[in-house]
Amino acid sequence: MGVLAVDLPYWAQSLLRVLGGTVAVLLPAGTIVYLFLFKMMSFMQSRLGPMEAGPYGSMQLFAEVGKWLQKEDIAPARADLKVFRAAPLVVLMSTFLLVAVVPFGPDAYFTDFDAGVFYMLAVSSISTLGILMAGWSSANKYSLLGGLRAAGQLIAYELPMVLAVIGVVIQAGSMNLQTIVIKQNSDSIFGWSGLGYPYILTQFVAFLVFMIAVQAELTQVPFDMPIAESELVSGYMTEYSGFRFLIFFIAEFATAGVFALIASVLFLGGWGVPFSWFGWETAGDIDNWMNVGGPLIMFTKMMVLAAIMMWVRFSYPRFREDQLQRFAWKVLIPVSLVNIMLTAIFKVAF
Repeated sequence: MGVLAVDLPYWAQSLLRVLGGTVAVLLPAGTIVYLFLFKMMSFMQSRLGPMEAGPYGSMQLFAEVGKWLQKEDIAPARADLKVFRAAPLVVLMSTFLLVAVVPFGPDAYFTDFDAGVFYMLAVSSISTLGILMAGWSSANKYSLLGGLRAAGQLIAYELPMVLAVIGVVIQAGSMNLQTIVIKQNSDSIFGWSGLGYPYILTQFVAFLVFMIAVQAELTQVPFDMPIAESELVSGYMTEYSGFRFLIFFIAEFATAGVFALIASVLFLGGWGVPFSWFGWETAGDIDNWMNVGGPLIMFTKMMVLAAIMMWVRFSYPRFREDQLQRFAWKVLIPVSLVNIMLTAIFKVAF
């Protein structure tokens, strides 16, 4: 976007940003659903998964979307209609707000905030507010319980996520996501630059805490108490049908993809590869082809992290509510604080 900004009028830049953001949200979501929800989970359960729609079931996703678009949009008689109808859009909007801050290449970005990390952490909680809206407005006790559980998870797991990211910010000395990527690929480890300096090496504990907190923010197993089919009949989504249920479904997997992109930026070097591989020393030396190669590198790293998230989802049983709260407040938060202390000490000492 930085290259195009010189040549294109503002309306064309805005249109490209909207189209690019739509692709960056929907493409990972569709890929995750097909590869992991339809196929990986099926193989883990010794079955083939969908096979009829298209070669090897490759068109099943489009069949599912077409099915939900044809279903009737029903709202409960006693529901607060405005809030009920707005809730899915709030959840999906948070995903688009998140992807806006992710850098995909040296010039391939939507925005370049100096406080990008702060912005990311701020908007990441909006989706849980949408879930709370859906639960409260549905006039259904199961939906309300699901919404209240989602609010409890937001309070419990937003803090470990913030604390996990602070270690990365201390090491990079910046909250700009583009700067964090460049530092990971230009720095060296004890004078050796063959791997760059991906922060997962020194912030592995923070990486684990961040990924666990992401799993909870997405309300995925083992943190799926707001949905809990066996207890709450799908929780906050119980009264939704048709297109609005489809929006919740898309938002869940799109947000998983965007959080995986953010984790790859913070801990895996983002769109870059070690600059020393190509003889680059600074960001000013980077060739323009990285604006094409960068998104492909990001997509690869995102798929690896999404695979881990889905593997956990398909493998573990659900926590009880008390176990979830205890795990956040008595394990993740103290571990994150210790990680921040050690990172600060080593930053000053070395």
